[in-house]
Amino acid sequence: MFKKRYASRKIRGKLKVCRYLSANKRLKRHVPYTASFSRANLERMIKRYGMLYVKPDVGSRGIGVYKLRRTKAGYDLYEIVRKKQLRRRFRSLTSVYNRLRKAKTGRLIIQRGISLDKVNGRSYDIRAMVQRKPRGSWVCTGLIVKAGARGRIVTNYYQGGTVYAMEKLGRLRRWSPSRTKGRVRKLTQTALRISRALSGRQSGMHEMGIDFAFDRRQRLWVLEVNSNHPQFHPLKRLNRRAYDKMMRFAASYGRHNAK
Repeated sequence: MFKKRYASRKIRGKLKVCRYLSANKRLKRHVPYTASFSRANLERMIKRYGMLYVKPDVGSRGIGVYKLRRTKAGYDLYEIVRKKQLRRRFRSLTSVYNRLRKAKTGRLIIQRGISLDKVNGRSYDIRAMVQRKPRGSWVCTGLIVKAGARGRIVTNYYQGGTVYAMEKLGRLRRWSPSRTKGRVRKLTQTALRISRALSGRQSGMHEMGIDFAFDRRQRLWVLEVNSNHPQFHPLKRLNRRAYDKMMRFAASYGRHNAK
């Protein structure tokens, strides 16, 4: 039996995606400053922001992500090893740099750290799934809230996170129904702008998983855009109707699973 080829192209590399989005006047304000990993960039950015994330330029599921925080005594470096989070303390930035350089297995990037909004004491972000309609335009087919395990540096489902629907997030945060709807509208509109901007740079794209976050001042940020088989199967138990719609769209361009 003939199996349709998976036909959604991708943009490889988080740094490239950040540069494309930062070149867009309407989207630039949502993008945390991001640079390639180097000693000079590490020194400059930790001095300016006080908190950074160092992560693989190509990667997913929260693997290989580090959080660096400047303290009065030096620097705290957090990392996840075999699903356990470790904290290492360093007195000098040179020691931090050497640790990261030794541990890296591929190209790294440095990103400004964002103090995320919290729900029940847990940081969260929101995955927007955007897909092309069969032979049509981009549409946001679903939103998934990902709340990280308490104290974790990532919110990823595979690192102990919990998934919610937006309606549940609104209830837990004690937002009014109109405020929750306003958040959904803003996320959807921004996700569609991102999909149009990136697909204008790379032809043949049919799906993206866009990770958004609100900071503690409620400013909206784009943390990451995944165009390489973005995961949405956790939505299956939250909203089966939305999940089935995503699967129909995915099948139209040759994707037959969400895992």
